[in-house]
Amino acid sequence: MTALHIRPAAPADTPLVLRLLDDAVAWLTAQGRTGQWGTEPWSTDPRAVDIVERYLTTGQPWIAELDGEPVGTVTLTDGPGPYLKPATEPERYVHLLVTARHHAGHGIGSALLTHAAEETRRAGVSLLRVDCYAGDDGKLVTYYERHGFTRTESFVGTDDWPGQVLARRV
Repeated sequence: MTALHIRPAAPADTPLVLRLLDDAVAWLTAQGRTGQWGTEPWSTDPRAVDIVERYLTTGQPWIAELDGEPVGTVTLTDGPGPYLKPATEPERYVHLLVTARHHAGHGIGSALLTHAAEETRRAGVSLLRVDCYAGDDGKLVTYYERHGFTRTESFVGTDDWPGQVLARRV
């Protein structure tokens, strides 16, 4: 794999982030894994587009590129979405972590999580948290655990969506 470059993103990258999310939804749907993000592209859901625009405007978004091709994204904010309580100490929160499925297994998500931890440390913050889909076989929760996160609390979101909050000290 060519060297991965992680660059700051901007609101103008919204279509790119939506395309990565749309591709992930299509990939999950093809596997019959529709519980995480449903079956419809994010780009066709005004609420999802609003979420992406809000995080790219108010958060600290990043794009991973291979030879100039966008292959992943992550956004950091100072706290979780409105469906969860913030931590009782300063934190950075991972949102919109997604990678191009045709580059799966090449460490892009790992690189983005490492970058998120470095940015959290650089900000003088020691707590990095994320929440994710905890249904089906729990592979996503296990993925975050392999990257140094530990389970802190489970929750149930809209439409009985099973979620898990995980935290990591950096």
